[in-house]
Amino acid sequence: MVKKFRIQISAYNYYTDFIIKSLDSQQEVENAIIDKLGKNDIKWESLGEMHDPRVNRITYEEVINGDANTSNRPLQKEEGTGPRMGAGAS
Repeated sequence: MVKKFRIQISAYNYYTDFIIKSLDSQQEVENAIIDKLGKNDIKWESLGEMHDPRVNRITYEEVINGDANTSNRPLQKEEGTGPRMGAGAS
C-alpha cells in the first residue's frame, strides 16, 4: 500500500522539507527520496550560522490524512446554538 511520507533533510548548512509517496519499506522510501532529489525541484533553505554544518540528518514520518489542510482552521472551534439574552432582558 502506497503511503505519504514527509521528508526533512538537514545537510551542509541547508534544509529542505517535502512529501513523497512510497511503499512502507526502507528500500522503497530511500528510492523515492533519491528519485525526488534527482528531479532538482526541491527548494533548499539556509539554516544560518546557529546550526552546526558538520551534522547531517535525514528524517521522515508518515503523513496521515495529508489532504486535510489544518493550517487554515483553528485547532479548537466554539459553536453556539442561537441568540443569547443577558440578565434583565425582557
